[in-house]
Amino acid sequence: MIGIFLDIETTGLDPKKHYAIDVAFKVVDFETDTLLDEYQSLIKITPEEWATHDAFSLSINGYTWEEVIKGKDRKTIAKEIIEIFDKHNLTRGRAVFICQNPAFDRSFLSQIVTIYEQEQRQWPYHWLDLASMHWALLVEKAHHNGTKFPKEMTLSKNEIAELFGIPPESHPHKGINGVNHLIECYQAVLGVSFSY
Repeated sequence: MIGIFLDIETTGLDPKKHYAIDVAFKVVDFETDTLLDEYQSLIKITPEEWATHDAFSLSINGYTWEEVIKGKDRKTIAKEIIEIFDKHNLTRGRAVFICQNPAFDRSFLSQIVTIYEQEQRQWPYHWLDLASMHWALLVEKAHHNGTKFPKEMTLSKNEIAELFGIPPESHPHKGINGVNHLIECYQAVLGVSFSY
């Protein structure tokens, strides 16, 4: 099985009016515990698309118009991502996406590589999230301790990181930093180790 650890930075939270501006992912083979590939790119958007940005979102990721206009266009990025997915045969049954917030990342990835294109290529449709993995382990631990359910639990990535002694994600958020922090948290939650 192969894991695609993905993070996308955007101009806001709504994929119907905001845009992806940074995409990053690392491809890890869980059988051999090896990093197969990685990708990161800024995404160039139009002035009209930039004008819809949410100031709070940009305060989180720190991107400016001057940085974004230096990015690659979506078609080029789509081509590069498709080449990596084809190279490693990242398809259903062989790979899964792993994110902090899959619904968010999936909706913005679809701005780059359309749902139709993903379907035609049989890309993985299973999107796993760190919070659910952590939640399942907390419930299992509660059962072992004689309770049905934990009374409290923290599910944000930074809160999960803190439980394992991992520093919070660096600020401002950048796609590749988010991917690396996600992998570090994933390894801590599941008790596994691999180079990335």
